[in-house]
Amino acid sequence: MVQILVVDDDPAIQMLLKRTLAKKGYDVLVAADGQEGLIQAQKHKPAMVICDWVMPKMSGIEVCREVKATPELSTTFFILLTSMGSVESRVEGLDAGADDFVCKPVELFELNARVRSGLRQHQLSRDLQRQKHKLETELAEAAAYVSSILPEPLTETPIKIDVLFIPSSQLGGDGFDYFWLDDNHLAMYLLDVSGHGLRAALPSLSVINLLRSKAMLQVNYRSPGEVLGGLNDAFQMTQRNDKYFTIWYGVYNRKKRNLLYASAGHPPAILLSPKRGKIEVQRLKAQGFPAGMFPGADYEELSCKITPQSSLYIFSDGVYEINQPDGDMWGLDNFVKALENYQSQRHQGLDDLFKRVQAANSQAVFDDDVSLMQVDFD
Repeated sequence: MVQILVVDDDPAIQMLLKRTLAKKGYDVLVAADGQEGLIQAQKHKPAMVICDWVMPKMSGIEVCREVKATPELSTTFFILLTSMGSVESRVEGLDAGADDFVCKPVELFELNARVRSGLRQHQLSRDLQRQKHKLETELAEAAAYVSSILPEPLTETPIKIDVLFIPSSQLGGDGFDYFWLDDNHLAMYLLDVSGHGLRAALPSLSVINLLRSKAMLQVNYRSPGEVLGGLNDAFQMTQRNDKYFTIWYGVYNRKKRNLLYASAGHPPAILLSPKRGKIEVQRLKAQGFPAGMFPGADYEELSCKITPQSSLYIFSDGVYEINQPDGDMWGLDNFVKALENYQSQRHQGLDDLFKRVQAANSQAVFDDDVSLMQVDFD
């Protein structure tokens, strides 16, 4: 049975509204003042509150604000009873969160109509809330699945790899992996599919599975340029698929201490190396369009030497594209500075670095996935 709470300090109005609504089959609760009404609302969580504007202890406006500020009462429909018909008064009521008004003296036909309308809106709000909760649950399950197929940290020497994946509230299209091609060559990559939600996550999983299975038979997986060219041809955008992705892919030859890499529109990897008591910073960026945009695109291959005790950081743009309270973006330069500080202070793991990134985020959650791979070379 639908429950309605009537809050009014006038016993005659209480009795009139209770009898009228009870005849329509509603379960009616009654409170004699604002404080009691708020306690009843928080206890019973009614579908609707019909509340007088002017009352002792707590006014209807104050009750309305408290009800609307309570998450458990977010779908409760709130009607203010008022004898004040001015526009200013109605604006004040709407600003407090009131959903509708009934003028005194109460016209019962109008009241019943507004109650029916309000309860329809309450039910729609409840349905939307359930669907939102269901969607959030499904996205959380999808994020957990994505996390489950991502690689575990590599703790063996001479190369150690640590990884971090923090999905956003919307779930993005980040993915990463590393694998040995043979005894000497280690492949590593990180990709970011455009957009959010399952439509972004699914292509990311497809890329990971394709690279793990080495199913592109005509591709030399030791050649980053060939790998990106193969992915570009395999995941071309169409009228039915508007997704493209950026990716940074590298192959490390541990015998020669040489890193060969290519990029498809991805942020540069950052290589930090000790040099004369300081930290040398190299931004490993190569030319190339995002994968899926243009058929037959070529991808530049570059290489660099890896000196002992160096660290390589591969990441998605969600790590540094963080909006600041003043409207500016935190940006790549600030992130690189955070990396230098983290590196110079004998880092304790990526959780420590993430705390530094999190400090730059003024929101409780990130707008995009945060993905980061740290490769330490002996």
